[in-house]
Amino acid sequence: MNILIVDDHPLFRHALIQAVRYSLPQAQINETAAVNEFYERLENGPEPDLVLLDLNLPGASGFSALVHVRAQYPSLPIIIVSAHEEPSIIQRAIAHGAMGYIPKSAHPSLIGEAIRKVLEGDLWLPPNLPTANMNFDPRAADETALAERIQSLTPQQFRVLMMVAEGLLNKQIAYELDVSEATIKAHVTAIFRKLGVQNRTQAVLAIGALNIEEKKV
Repeated sequence: MNILIVDDHPLFRHALIQAVRYSLPQAQINETAAVNEFYERLENGPEPDLVLLDLNLPGASGFSALVHVRAQYPSLPIIIVSAHEEPSIIQRAIAHGAMGYIPKSAHPSLIGEAIRKVLEGDLWLPPNLPTANMNFDPRAADETALAERIQSLTPQQFRVLMMVAEGLLNKQIAYELDVSEATIKAHVTAIFRKLGVQNRTQAVLAIGALNIEEKKV
């Protein structure tokens, strides 16, 4: 069994590795702290049996990494491991294709239980989750439509979109990806068409809708 842990906090990543080893000593564990390295590992193979994915990753916008990987690798089980414990955020993660959700405050024994459950094809949610509140986030339906548009992007177009969201210009993106500026312009045009937007600002707002922060009232 090959498990990939994606989390940018070294201390928690280490704690997660220890918890997995305790519960599943036979598992082979790989780790990464960077979202781009996460994508590269999946592209270059071999594909892991399961991914433990943090939501707060530099270079990702909330649920964007989950949405992208779910599109490219639809059969890959993903469990979100996050400090966010709000039922609405858990609901949104499941709506975007996560097979489980482990709060970072959960007891280590629950990690093994969650992994086993998900590898059996079942959904795993925190046992103390107030399920009565799981159906009331109006963003989930809107985000599902947006996620479908984002999932239509190629891996390279998705990378370009995330760089646009970070404020990089076409020339800077071309340099980072080692391609011509004309190639980036073509990608940006295709991204606008697939997302149904007219300009960079609208594209940034679209990907920003996948952020996990609660709206301030």
